[in-house]
Amino acid sequence: MVKPSITVAIARFEDIVGRGLRSLVDDDEQLELVAEDIPRDEIPAMLRVLRPLVTILNFASLTNAAELRELHRAFPGTRLMVLADRPTAGECRQMVSFGATACLSKATQARDVLHAIHLASRGMHVLPPAVIDEYEPPGPELLTPRESEVLELLQAGQSNAEIAQALHVSIETVRTHARRVYRKLGVRTRRELRARQ
Repeated sequence: MVKPSITVAIARFEDIVGRGLRSLVDDDEQLELVAEDIPRDEIPAMLRVLRPLVTILNFASLTNAAELRELHRAFPGTRLMVLADRPTAGECRQMVSFGATACLSKATQARDVLHAIHLASRGMHVLPPAVIDEYEPPGPELLTPRESEVLELLQAGQSNAEIAQALHVSIETVRTHARRVYRKLGVRTRRELRARQ
């Protein structure tokens, strides 16, 4: 069964960051790049026409947080992912409270950016690890980066043993992470978890 693609738009970033994001999206079969290098003032028009599921925004190009809130209100079906140079816990909390689904550093590893895109496409909040420790979400608990990895592999149908091998951890560690994922997402079984995809 072919999964529907996740449409992604990328705002204008510094050259190397923009190229890296484009390469990440192009290399993932489940992601479809629908727009890139979008100047800040053209983002609303692009969202109106293309309606991407995930849009990656450059924190440095936003004039203020209210701009993010306006985009979220006008386009609630698009998950807004904000990348910043070195976001503080306060900046990340503000971005999430104003409608961002994810707030990450531009220095985040490629695999973590990909996980964030996939999680954001499902409406799950993603924050840097240091911020998670300080952040009290208004709703359900956030997944840790390792729990996010386990979630991706569980949803791909991998067994605990396969996940343990892929992540280089013990099977009991996988079981512990899986229990936490189930609790945080409010499901009891893998079947329920896959049904949420």
